[in-house]
Amino acid sequence: MNQTIKTMLNHRSIRKFSGEKLTSDQKEMILKSAMQASTSSHVMAYTIIGVTDDHLKSDLRAVSGHPHVENNGHLFVFCADLQRNYQVTAADKEESVKQNIESTEQFIVATIDATLAAQNASIAAESMGLGICYIGSLRNDIKRVDELLELPEYVIPLFGLAVGHPDHKPEIKPRLPLEAIYHENKYDDDKYKQGQLVKEFDRYLKTYYQSRSTNKKISTWTEQMENKYKVPTRMDVTPFVKSKKLNLH
Repeated sequence: MNQTIKTMLNHRSIRKFSGEKLTSDQKEMILKSAMQASTSSHVMAYTIIGVTDDHLKSDLRAVSGHPHVENNGHLFVFCADLQRNYQVTAADKEESVKQNIESTEQFIVATIDATLAAQNASIAAESMGLGICYIGSLRNDIKRVDELLELPEYVIPLFGLAVGHPDHKPEIKPRLPLEAIYHENKYDDDKYKQGQLVKEFDRYLKTYYQSRSTNKKISTWTEQMENKYKVPTRMDVTPFVKSKKLNLH
């Protein structure tokens, strides 16, 4: 097993960071690694915003509700960005160009591009001994984040990435069994088999939660998913995305 794989298998979300800021060299290496991620047709349909202003960090923390949005070595916000691509395409902005830029397909492309870049950034940071935590909770009030970052049309904030020097070492959270995730040649829709795999994982996860060093609880993956999906969440994201002229067609 090489060091890259060891780094990935050792991943855990870090939510407590020391007060030490990232150096310019560290930020540059993380960003350059992000930019070397795969990108669909070389469109590079994303923008990364580094947040250094303390007042802005405080405002973003208010949206998220998580202290590590404010207390970290550096905060990156990854945006799906088709504004740049729109600007360089057709001088007269033909209707076909607008329809393409505003399509669901290009929205997916931009979202995937940004996510691939973020994962490259995460692995780079962890390989340097830093910790990371994705911040999807910036979408708790996506319009407010959009306003705070002054994003133009065709640009939306997807998530944050807090990076810094870890101030704790949480246990690695278990994942679903490989057999539940990986299917060969076709989707395995054997609901009994999937059900048994989930039950097995529920038992394992329950034991993990009761034995870990902090934040012990009694919970299963099934219970967490039931609680997550029974209450509509962030339903304002759909109209917001469409208001930015994305995912229209």
